[in-house]
Amino acid sequence: MLETTKFDVAEYLDNEELRENYLELVAKDGTQEELLKAINDVARAKGMTKTAREAGISREGLYKALSPDGNPAFSTIWNILHSIGYTLTPTPIVRMG
Repeated sequence: MLETTKFDVAEYLDNEELRENYLELVAKDGTQEELLKAINDVARAKGMTKTAREAGISREGLYKALSPDGNPAFSTIWNILHSIGYTLTPTPIVRMG
């Protein structure tokens, strides 16, 4: 029988350009849940311990905040984004029709 492993995008986000493009695409076209997962993926790619320390939360708190069941406060997301080298930049939504 063929053995497969679960795909983990974090393993492939090995440079800043990939991480930036990934977050930008998901932020632009994804759902809230998809963006939270993308932030989780980038945090894991950069290192959860370092990310947690720089965000000012525990590693366990970081995992909980970025879990599918997580409901982090805006300030937590803000701190996590800053710890992985990003900020939020509001841009107008282009609506067709």
